[in-house]
Order: sequence, then structure tokens, then C-alpha cells
Amino acid sequence: MREVYLDCAATTPLDPRVKAAMEPYWDVSYGNPSALYRQGRLAKEAVDQARERVARILHCRADEIIFTAGGTEADNIAIFGATAMFPFDAAQGKRHLITTAIEHHAGLRSFEALGREGWEVTYLPVSEDGLVGPAAVRAAIRPDTLLVSVMYANNEVGTIQPLAEIGDIIKRVRKERGAAGNQLPIYFHSDASQAAGFLDLDLSKLGVDLLSLNGGKIYGPKGVGALFVRSGVRLKPIFHGGGQEKNLRSGTENIPGIVGFAKAIEIAEAEREAESVRLTELRDYLISRLTTEIPKTVLNGHPVERLPNNVNVSVLDIEGEAVILYLDAKGIAISTGSACTSTTLDPSHVILALGKPYEYAHSSLRFTLGRATTKEDLDYVMEVFPPIVEKLRVISPVKMEVGQTTISHPEAFAGQGAKVKVGGKSYK
Repeated sequence: MREVYLDCAATTPLDPRVKAAMEPYWDVSYGNPSALYRQGRLAKEAVDQARERVARILHCRADEIIFTAGGTEADNIAIFGATAMFPFDAAQGKRHLITTAIEHHAGLRSFEALGREGWEVTYLPVSEDGLVGPAAVRAAIRPDTLLVSVMYANNEVGTIQPLAEIGDIIKRVRKERGAAGNQLPIYFHSDASQAAGFLDLDLSKLGVDLLSLNGGKIYGPKGVGALFVRSGVRLKPIFHGGGQEKNLRSGTENIPGIVGFAKAIEIAEAEREAESVRLTELRDYLISRLTTEIPKTVLNGHPVERLPNNVNVSVLDIEGEAVILYLDAKGIAISTGSACTSTTLDPSHVILALGKPYEYAHSSLRFTLGRATTKEDLDYVMEVFPPIVEKLRVISPVKMEVGQTTISHPEAFAGQGAKVKVGGKSYK
């Protein structure tokens, strides 16, 4: 049976070149970088060189790179580190944070936790294509706003955000505060885990103060990532230990992972332009076939300002989870959204934030292409997928027209705020 892996937004296989770079640091140069003897010095040198290599890709200083255990930890260090350094004073009023309604759960859940602790959080809405308006960001900023967090590219629908424009707004606000004598900093954070390998990571252009990256998304090792912390940005450690990584990420460094991350991001950057062109052609080919050959199939996300490898569609009148199982039986791997929520049946918060009803969210499917993807792979998908859709629609009680706003769905949705109508019977 042919195997087709189309879930590269969830994770990617380890590039053989990355694996080769990591090999010596498992059992040859295995020392602790904090040690003074030769093995320790060799390990520290490997970490220092990796930091320099990542910094060159991001156009920043090496001491502005903090290695982490992945994108989630990078997000948490940025968000909780900033808020812990500048906590709100109940007597003086709350302080304010801004993020978007479509962030990855690593960011979204962090802001929700801070909201429960007393912070005021504004969740910016997005357009029907998933775009955050820079004007909306400016309108939401208050004199007590400490942090603005907008992901570079969405992990579910692939929409790319105008980071540079938002970065310019943050810079202007910072100058205005200085002129007004307001000493509270305003920081701009972005989760770029999905963007690496496809979009420009030149930090001198993006205007961010904090940027999160994830090795497992760029054909590097899982469990390793990085956080860019612009010089002058003050973060408080969220856990404590030996003070490694400028006291922001204590613990013995993962030397093989760090070396592998640096190699992976170098390869991703070197191949970025050519691979983006190749994948964009395949992406558009798959979108065209899905939306023309399978009735009632709707593209989610921006049609142009989207990642080269991302195809997210709602195939109405079916459940996304059922499709995954049927395609898996044919050797095809896709997802319904974020890998972090694949074990739940909750509708995608991203699709709902686009203003689409529950039915679109429950029937959404994400195909994310990778380096190994070929046109023949996509042809195989389109050979087996339409019959699966036809079969599932026959047995599904779900019936909905494209563009319809009234939700029709089984009783399972009753009580969730949805208007449910099945066989002429209404539920709430």
C-alpha cells in the first residue's frame, strides 16, 4: 500500500543530514557544557557554535538566542517571563495583554491562565480569511499594555500575518510612551514555529522582540526549540536551577538536540525559496482538485497569504475524524487541525474564529505537504478520497449547504450554543 504523509504541520521526519550532525554528541562528545574539563569544553563549544549559526539565520546577536525544549516552552518563557517581570498591582489597576483568537494552544492557554490570575486579555478577532488587522492591534493597545502576541503563520489554516506592519505599530507606541513619560515597556512576541522554512526570519524586518521556534517542524529533532529575546527585553525565569541559557532555561543543555536544531534551520533557510515555489504549485493543485471534484468543499484561510504547504478545507456533511481513519486505512496521514488537540472532539477554535459555523469546524481537514510530497502522492489522495467522502455522506445525518449559517447537526451539539435541526426537529 502506498504511504502518503501529509501532516507536516504536526511534525516532520528527521533529515538525514541533521541526524549525521547530531551523532557525535550522543556518545563521543557527550560532556556537560558546565564542566571545565575537555569533554565539557567541547560540549560548550558545540552549543556556542549552534547559537552563532541560528543567530546568522535570524540576523540577530548570538546572545539573543535561548535554546528551549520546543515551541511550547519558548512561548511560555516569553509570555510568563514578561508578565512575571512586570506584574500588575491590584491597587493601581490591572495590566493588559493582547493576542489573537487563532493562536496555537501553547499561546492561547497561557493567556487564558493569566486572565484567571487577574490580567486583562484582549483576544483580537480575525477576518474570514484569518488575517489580523494592524489597525485593530493599534486600537486595542492601552497605556498599560505590556505584551502583544501574534503568531507569524497559523498552524491550522496557514494564514500569514503582517508581522512587519504590526511591529512598526509597536515601535511607534514605544516612542509615544517614552515621550509621555510612561516607563512600562511594550513587547511584541510571535510564534514562528510554522513559518520557519517558508517565510523570511530576518528579525531586522519583522520588528518582534520575542520569537518562538520549534525543531520538530523543520526536519530537526523533536523536543528542542529556540526563543529569540531581543537585547533589553526583561524576562523573569519561570523555573529555576543552574542558570543555563542566561538563567531563562535552567537545566543541562540538550547538546545533540541543539546541534540538530541549528543544522535543521540552516538547511531550511538554504532551501526555503526553491521549496516554497515547489510546494506552492502542489498546494494550489490539491486545492483546485479538492474544491472542484468534491462538491461542498470550502477552502479555509487566506487563498494567497498562506503557507506554501498548507491546505485546509471543510468537506461538508461529514465528520473530519471519520475521514482521518478511512484515509489512514489507505496509507494517507492528514489531520483535522492542531496536533495538540487531535485527541479531543472539540471543534477547531480557529475555524470558528473565522466566523464559520460548527459544521465547518467539525468537517475541517488539514493537508500539510512536505519535502517528500510529490504530485503522484496528491493524485493518489484524489483517487481514494472522493469515494470515501461519498460513502460517509450516505451514512451521515449531517446536511448543510455551502454558505448556510443555520447549523444542522445531530443532538450531540445541543447545549453548546448551536442551533440544531435534525429531521425537522429542533434542539438547543
